[in-house]
Amino acid sequence: MKSKLLLAAACAALSFAATAVLAQIDDGVTSGGPQQFYAKKGADSGAWTKPFPNAVNKGPFNMKTWKYGPAADMPAGSTAPKLWNPAMIKFRNGGQLFSDTIDSGSTPEIYCAAANKETNDFIWTELQHSAGTWHDIDNMWKACPHAHAVPGVRIPNENEMDEQHATDRGALVLAIPTVRTQQEAQQAANWAFYPPLGHRSAGSNVSGQYWNEMAGGALRATYNDNLILIEMIETLDGIQNIDKIAAVKGVTALFAASSDLGNFSGYRQGTPDYERLINIVHDATLKHHIGLCGPSAWATRPDFNCFQGGPPGTGRGAGGRGRGGRGRGDAAAAPPAAQ
Repeated sequence: MKSKLLLAAACAALSFAATAVLAQIDDGVTSGGPQQFYAKKGADSGAWTKPFPNAVNKGPFNMKTWKYGPAADMPAGSTAPKLWNPAMIKFRNGGQLFSDTIDSGSTPEIYCAAANKETNDFIWTELQHSAGTWHDIDNMWKACPHAHAVPGVRIPNENEMDEQHATDRGALVLAIPTVRTQQEAQQAANWAFYPPLGHRSAGSNVSGQYWNEMAGGALRATYNDNLILIEMIETLDGIQNIDKIAAVKGVTALFAASSDLGNFSGYRQGTPDYERLINIVHDATLKHHIGLCGPSAWATRPDFNCFQGGPPGTGRGAGGRGRGGRGRGDAAAAPPAAQ
C-alpha cells in the first residue's frame, strides 16, 4: 500500500512539473505581474470600455484601431543582424536560389546529403504529394539544421496547422501550392508570419534552437524578415487573380508552376497560350517587386531567381527525391518539365 501511495505521489509530482514547464515555455512569463493591474475578485473590471492610465490604446477596445506595441522590437542598442537566413541574404543580393527536392517520408541521411551540397540554397521537402509526416520531417531537419542548404517545405495548402508545424520545426522557406485567390494568398501570409504582419502563434517550438544564435538573440524581432514565402500559381483562377495575389504583403516570390499550368490550361510548354500564362506570372512579379520562381530548367529565362531543382547540369544528386517517384519538379517529356 505504501509503495502504491509513493508511486501515485511521484506521478502527481511529475505531472505537475511537466505542466509547469510547458506553461512556462508557452506563456513566457515568470511572475504574476504588477498587482495594481489585477481585476478585483468577482467584479467586472470594465476593461472593455476603460483603458488604464497612460495606456497607448484609448477608448473602448477595438482590434481594428489597436496600436501594436514594442514588445517584439529589436532591443535598443542591439547589434543583431536584420537578415541572417543565408538563402534570404543571397536572394536579396540578387542571387539565384536552387534546391533539391526530398520526399517528406525520406531519411535523415538522404536529406542531409542533399542539404550539404554547395549547389543547394534550400531543400524543398515535399509534403503536398507525399505520405510523409511532420515527425519524419522533424527527424530529417534536426539531423543537420546548419547544413549548407536551409530547410524548406511545400505543404498541401494554406492552413494554420501545417504552417505552424513548418515554422515551429525550423522552416526558412515555405511554399504554398495552388494559390487561387487573394484570400488564400493572405491566409498563407497570416499563418506564416508573427504579428503585426501575420497571425502566427508564439508557442513553444524548436526553431529557436536552430536560429536564435544566428539571429543574434533577436529571433522573434527578425523572423518575419528572414522567412521566404513562395506562393505557387498553378491554375487559371490563380492567373486571373494574380495581381491581387502578388500584392499581398509578406509574399517573397511567386512560382510559375510549369506542369500544373499545363494541366489546368490544356497547353504544353512552347505553345503561345502556355507561354502567355508564364509571362503573366513574370509581369506580376516585376510590377510588385517580388521574386519569380520556377523549375530549374528555366534558370536561363529572364528574371527567374529561385528554383525547384539544382543548377542546370548539376543533376539532383543525393538520392534525389529519397523514395523515388516523379514530382512536379522533375523533368519530363510532356507535360512540361517542372512544377
